[in-house]
Amino acid sequence: MTSKPIQNGSKITITDIANASSVSPATVSLVLRDKPGVGAETRQRVLETAQSLGYIPPSTPARQAEGEMMKQIGLLMKIETRANQEQNQFYAPVVTGIESICRQKQSHLLYANLPVDDHNQPLELPRLITDKQVDGLLVIGMELTEGLLAHLQQSKLPIVLVDGYAANDPFDSVVTDNVKGGYQATEHLIDQGHQKIAIVGSMPDAYPSILERRHGYIQAMAMHGLKPIFADCTLFPEEAERVIEELVANHPDLSAIFACNDQLAVATMKKLADLGKSVPNEIAVIGFDNILLAQHVTPSLTTMRVDKMAMGRLAAQSMFNRLQYPKSSLVRTIIQPQLISRDSA
Repeated sequence: MTSKPIQNGSKITITDIANASSVSPATVSLVLRDKPGVGAETRQRVLETAQSLGYIPPSTPARQAEGEMMKQIGLLMKIETRANQEQNQFYAPVVTGIESICRQKQSHLLYANLPVDDHNQPLELPRLITDKQVDGLLVIGMELTEGLLAHLQQSKLPIVLVDGYAANDPFDSVVTDNVKGGYQATEHLIDQGHQKIAIVGSMPDAYPSILERRHGYIQAMAMHGLKPIFADCTLFPEEAERVIEELVANHPDLSAIFACNDQLAVATMKKLADLGKSVPNEIAVIGFDNILLAQHVTPSLTTMRVDKMAMGRLAAQSMFNRLQYPKSSLVRTIIQPQLISRDSA
């Protein structure tokens, strides 16, 4: 049966066409923009449905005035061979911020995961990249390897790195001022009179954001003439618990710990309690990120807040700016962390 045209067909939406033709809005968008990735039969059905509803494609000026209505934005996140819950707690608000801007722009957001091994090497490329299904790509929480960087550059897609890093900064990016945050966290402990302060959860070859926090710690300790104490480990809480036991045994005069993220800080406080150490009376603890868990543990966690939703919003806005002005200069947006003083330090 032929669908009845709606009066004032210019107001027919992609959602109207999707509902009438039993496909997703993303599929309708691909068809109307004559993009690949849709079967011939489905493509024909969508076009016939659009015509029967009286859909009138917007002119080019109108489409620009509507703020990139028809764009499809890809969101790429890595999946490690060992899942780290901390990543989910940090990046979920980032994604929420991205989604809010995409809704404002009436643009579709397509998700894809990138499996990587323990050395951050991609195990396979998602179709989101290889099939060119999107107009731009947001890459979250990755340090791009040489091979992946080459693939992304070959795709010619506009790309924004979100808490992500690549050699020579070839893309727009939104990151945290981790050096400053690490410095401020350490200085907060020093201002409280602590001198034997350890850093837990960093390594000389850590992910760039963690390495930057380590550098901030080193700078603050050096500024006050204090000797750094390193408890190197990855960001997995079980490894932090192991190094904490060694740390306390080797440094009986230790009075404070800077953990490189909140999940490690919580694991640190748990291990200190197991060892009979009171927080903050015997050893103070400060974290980084201000994940939701930080305010619900006992004692509540002093930490450096990263505005994660703002990070997502700014990344999405940067993407739409890049789509509208593809030849503009590269932009690096830096989120300033904020000290949240609670009970642990």
